[in-house]
Amino acid sequence: MTTQSGATQSDLTDTSRIEAFSDGVFAIAITLLVLELHVPELEPGEELWPALLHEWPQFAAYLTSFAIIGIMWVNHHSMFRQIQRADRGLMFLNLGLLLWTALLPFPTSLFAEYLQDDSFNAHVAAAVYSTNLTLAAIAFSSMWWYVLRNHLVDHDLNRSQLRRSVLRYSVGTVLYAAAIGLSFISAPLTLLVQFLLAVYYGFEQLRARG
Repeated sequence: MTTQSGATQSDLTDTSRIEAFSDGVFAIAITLLVLELHVPELEPGEELWPALLHEWPQFAAYLTSFAIIGIMWVNHHSMFRQIQRADRGLMFLNLGLLLWTALLPFPTSLFAEYLQDDSFNAHVAAAVYSTNLTLAAIAFSSMWWYVLRNHLVDHDLNRSQLRRSVLRYSVGTVLYAAAIGLSFISAPLTLLVQFLLAVYYGFEQLRARG
């Protein structure tokens, strides 16, 4: 058998190594997030509770990015339950997703640092964060489109159902891109929208294989 990408049956492999490697990257990325949480340095006579409240941007950014990476991992697992074989194209697309996943701790730290800043820097930090998530969403949608186009998944979905499954995966990409524009209006609101998008993707986007 030859797929539309030109790969023969002998070029196709199972997905176990892709999944194992991806799990490692997700685990490292989600662990690195907590390294940006620091114990507040108190002035003489200063109380801890107000100092902790002052650190709310770090906690908010951490929780949002933790939710995003965690749900990305869940959806990655769901996607690969559908995928029965892999080729080089899928491997490279998966690396693209992992690129933006591994990078996320940096814009998370940047966003947390400038979230309360009254200058234009807060908007730039929010835009960098939103751009990272937009690129990750594009990578996810591209992977699902690729496996459908190249018959790397077997199920009984008809053409209309396939289009709807791609649309469900892609709608968030448009919203992530819109959040880049929102970043220049309100940085805190942008963080809230990103969290709500993570909640949206927490619902199953793919029909389970029968």
